[in-house]
Amino acid sequence: MNGDQAMSSLWYVLALVLVGSALLARRAPLGGMLRMALLWVIIFAILLGLFKMGEQAGLFSSRMNGVGDGASSPSAPEAPLPPARAEGQALRISIAPDGHYWVEGSVNGTPTRFLIDSGASITALSVGSARAAGLNFDLAAPGVSMMTANGKIDAKRSSISTLAIGPIRASDLPIVISPAFGEVNVIGMNLLSRLKSWGVQDGEMVLTP
Repeated sequence: MNGDQAMSSLWYVLALVLVGSALLARRAPLGGMLRMALLWVIIFAILLGLFKMGEQAGLFSSRMNGVGDGASSPSAPEAPLPPARAEGQALRISIAPDGHYWVEGSVNGTPTRFLIDSGASITALSVGSARAAGLNFDLAAPGVSMMTANGKIDAKRSSISTLAIGPIRASDLPIVISPAFGEVNVIGMNLLSRLKSWGVQDGEMVLTP
């Protein structure tokens, strides 16, 4: 059973437990209890379906630990990403199988995979990606405290001379680096706010420089 199936099963079990508890408390007739239970199961199924549709459309996204709102960050996918494509000056990025928007870019000329997260206030790099790009930082030096789902972490400030994603270029971009980010690199609002426009259209993330 995969994660989606397990989540669906959990929703149905919770629905049945909730409805069963409520009906037993009311001591309703058996026929009425069955009709009410069926109605609530249908309602929960509709709500679950709507949630999944919104997730696939990019309306619900996980946030980067310590950079966004403190929710758990996704793991970087190992499989090849759906190819991003240029359309005029805009870059269109297809949603990945995990429901997030990932894109291949480069940091100071070094290939780097990014998660695009509008809930992240600042762009973040994993320690491995920062070292591969030759960034100047010291893990032993004082840093900045950031809140995560697991509590406070210490992140180091640095900057990227050149970050490129397709036709998009950014220079002297402030970033944070921390082992707590795992292997995930995040494009945050300090880059997205430099764009002419960005957003989800027809299930694709569209970035316009």
